[in-house]
Amino acid sequence: MRNSELIMMVLLLAVLSLCKTNSLACNEREKHALLRFKQSFTDPTNRLSSWSLTEGCCGWAGVRCDNVSGRVFELHLGNPDDSSKSTLVGKLSPALLELEHLKFLNLSLNDFRGTPIPSFLGSMSSLTYLNLWGASFSGLVPHQLGNLSSIRQLYLGGNSGLYVDNFSWISLLSSLESLDLGWIDLHRDIHWLDYVSQLSSLSELYLPHCQLNNMISSLGYVNFTHSLTVLSLPSNNFIHNMPNWLFNLSSLLVLDLSDNSLVGQIPSTISNLHNLNYLNLSVNMLIGRIPESLGQLKHLEILSIFSNFLCGPIIPYQLGNLSFLSYLDLHGNKLNGPIPSQLGNLSSLSYLYLYDNELNGTLPRNLGLLSNLVALRIGNNSIEGTISEVNFAKLSKLKSLGIYLTSVIFNVSHNWIPPFQLHHIFLMGCKLGPKFPAWLQTQRFLQTLTLHDVGIVGTVPKWFWMWASNIQTIYLGYNQISGNLSQVLINSTIFDADSNRLVGQLPHLSPNVVLVGDRYTYRNNLDEKRDNIYVVRQ
Repeated sequence: MRNSELIMMVLLLAVLSLCKTNSLACNEREKHALLRFKQSFTDPTNRLSSWSLTEGCCGWAGVRCDNVSGRVFELHLGNPDDSSKSTLVGKLSPALLELEHLKFLNLSLNDFRGTPIPSFLGSMSSLTYLNLWGASFSGLVPHQLGNLSSIRQLYLGGNSGLYVDNFSWISLLSSLESLDLGWIDLHRDIHWLDYVSQLSSLSELYLPHCQLNNMISSLGYVNFTHSLTVLSLPSNNFIHNMPNWLFNLSSLLVLDLSDNSLVGQIPSTISNLHNLNYLNLSVNMLIGRIPESLGQLKHLEILSIFSNFLCGPIIPYQLGNLSFLSYLDLHGNKLNGPIPSQLGNLSSLSYLYLYDNELNGTLPRNLGLLSNLVALRIGNNSIEGTISEVNFAKLSKLKSLGIYLTSVIFNVSHNWIPPFQLHHIFLMGCKLGPKFPAWLQTQRFLQTLTLHDVGIVGTVPKWFWMWASNIQTIYLGYNQISGNLSQVLINSTIFDADSNRLVGQLPHLSPNVVLVGDRYTYRNNLDEKRDNIYVVRQ
């Protein structure tokens, strides 16, 4: 009996604790302040319908009160579904100043109609979290935000109409741990780095698309050397070498300098960033070889260096030891030599992009052992030789296969059943024919099928059109496919069989068809000739 009474008491206490927030006495002054704050918005989906005089404010949507005092200390009013339907529209009311204990304010992804961020926010000294991300503010970021001495997380990014003229106020936020000013124009203050580097508690810095043009600093030491874990500066205008101070950030986990104009080589001192798990240096003007020291970044999971001018071979011991690597993108460089077989040891690898380089040799067979591989792209290289079932032996998770502008020859048995279910096939300029590949019938989830200039000769098999009826995009151009398609119903959104040996009338086009290749009739032997047969439907 005592046990059952004890259990009932525990359950009762649990229920009471769940109800405590709603039963808290709401501070009347704060309640009326919140109602005035609500009046400054339009609320098309009635997100704030619970905000009324008849209800205690501690039970209102998005409002959190202290369990003891009942004072409002958090407002969670960010747009919950990232859609315009749920957006609060209006301007910020100074009624917020009456919430003297407010620590957390999230108004992200609402619509403040291009109004400036009000300077009175700098008087809300209790704030530790302020999120105005993507809320359609514009104008000057007020210097008064430098008075938020307790702020730890400050997110003003996603407001492309904002700008900063003097960034010195940021150095006053000594407790700041996470800062996002993405898409805010910061170019007016060339000393931005000097100010940011004074933030000794800073752990995450996000400054994408900020029109920054210099991250070279005279500083020999930056205060966040041992605290910074995320440095994200993509899509700025850095036209210089990677600065030396970067490689002293020993705690860094994420480094994103993509889509800038960085020049010079990747320094061997990059190995100092031994905790990195994300490195993105893509879309720059980096030259030289991939440094051997890159292989010392044992925790690396994502490595993206595409669209640079890197040359030389992919040396095996650079990348073959990165056992946690799941994403490797080196496309669009000038890398040469063979694809190292050691890449087949990367058991965690899910995405491998090596296309648009100058690689040669054969496709290593042990890449077929990468059981976690989802996407493989090796097109536009000088790869040659034969690809057989062995090259795909363990690729049961493969969803995207791209092999094009190479000299490889597919040699698989007629009754081969692949271990994968592809969503996208891009085969172009390699040898797949002469017969239509029967293994395609096993692929049930294809969205894109490109078999362009792959040496297919003869008629399309009877099973193909029914099988292909759910494929969104089909390219079969530049083969020697023959036959009459006048009784065939094309259901794909985009269809192109340019430069084959088709005869007869045009195929039937279902309402799903948006585009048919513009040279389809002229480069076949169809009875019906048109300048183009683009079919565009709204």
